[in-house]
Amino acid sequence: MKKIIITSLVVGLLCGPAALAGLRPTGFHGIGPRLGMTVNPDQFHFGGHIDFGDLAENLMIMPNIEIGIGDHLTTISPSFELDYRFRSDWGAWTSYLGGGVGPVFYSYQNDYWHDNGHDSHATELGLYMQFGVGKGSANSQSGHLFIEGKLGLVDAPDLKFTVGWTFGK
Repeated sequence: MKKIIITSLVVGLLCGPAALAGLRPTGFHGIGPRLGMTVNPDQFHFGGHIDFGDLAENLMIMPNIEIGIGDHLTTISPSFELDYRFRSDWGAWTSYLGGGVGPVFYSYQNDYWHDNGHDSHATELGLYMQFGVGKGSANSQSGHLFIEGKLGLVDAPDLKFTVGWTFGK
């Protein structure tokens, strides 16, 4: 069942916003990797994202999936994120603020949870607030770098620090 849910969410994250791409003036911007550190649980996380561009001026859509490893736990966190960029120029360092929502799948890697009557797997609906900065390359077609922090508000890891690159615009 967990595989069906994860597959459905990934397909939804990839296809749902793509259907909206024709409604936005800027369209698809690119895809890329991301990695970072998570606090509570203490993990290293990695994953990928899709930048669907601007829904409206300076309002960007970037769904992603992050997989966290460490602290006797594996987390899988697909998230749909909406961020407001304070500048429209990606050529300069541009700050942004936003939020995200998505399920968080927890898989505990030791017998403590199971032996004490707890399930070794759990699924929660995570809610995040995030802040970050990004900068495009000199060639506007070759991508952009971003550094962001996520604050877990509801049923999500407490804090995430992430660095990522988007290949494309």
